[in-house]
Amino acid sequence: MNMHEPVTQLEIDRRVFELYDEYCHGRIDRREFLARAAALTVGGLAMAQALLPRYALAQTISFTDTRIKAQYVNYPSRGGNSGQMRGYLVQPAGQGPFPAVLVIHENRGLNPYIEDVARRAAVEGFLALAPDGLYPAGGYPGNDDDGRTLQGNLDQGKLRTDMLNSARFLKAHKLSSGKLGATGFCWGGGTTNSLAAELGADLQAGAPFYGAAAETAGVPKIKAALLIHYAENDERINAMWPAFEAAMRASGVTYQMYMYPGTLHGFHNNSTPRYNEAAAKLAWERTVAFFKKHLA
Repeated sequence: MNMHEPVTQLEIDRRVFELYDEYCHGRIDRREFLARAAALTVGGLAMAQALLPRYALAQTISFTDTRIKAQYVNYPSRGGNSGQMRGYLVQPAGQGPFPAVLVIHENRGLNPYIEDVARRAAVEGFLALAPDGLYPAGGYPGNDDDGRTLQGNLDQGKLRTDMLNSARFLKAHKLSSGKLGATGFCWGGGTTNSLAAELGADLQAGAPFYGAAAETAGVPKIKAALLIHYAENDERINAMWPAFEAAMRASGVTYQMYMYPGTLHGFHNNSTPRYNEAAAKLAWERTVAFFKKHLA
């Protein structure tokens, strides 16, 4: 492996990807991840370091793009971790109103990748809000390690309430048409599923990426159409699908599921080698078309 060239997904040992998944989900810390990867195989440390996010790669839409207007907004969040929330609100050019899409981050706060996804949504004509669940703890700290720790230390029930209140704030926003969709990644994908149950008829469409299934007891309350994206190699999340699907079928939920061959958990995130360009592009195109259909 040439240390002067970027490490690609094909060059990374599958066992190092599995360690990275443990690290991403907070089951081991950064030091243990790097040490175990180094001990695992020749070049393991370089493989591990290559998997750490490089957010300069994630920007596809500049925050100065003339097609959008982006700003940070504060709003009340009764029952949340502090009673206040902050989010990244991106509106398309024009007067509106616009169909609205909530963009929910992973388990580490509002990082630059998620902000870019909000800008991508706005370029497609949606009023996008990406809430920062870490705002009550001082906000996204600028790196994922500290972000993951901060998010893990929050009251998780109140964190979900902060996301619920963010959805309601967005739906009622003066620039919103009142039609609301939600998408999210990893923790945000699971939160998209749970919000579908909590919001009921207030949510028109949900597009979770590799997210934990909604609790079975809440599935009958889902009124939104769901477009569910899974990575093929994501055993923990995919194991939840049969029971989730059975519950949706029993409740008459409108849903469609896509499993992307050869992909890993996190395949949409273009800041690490887990990114799969073809699958990410296809999944995003499907998501945009889905929202345009259900939020029109």
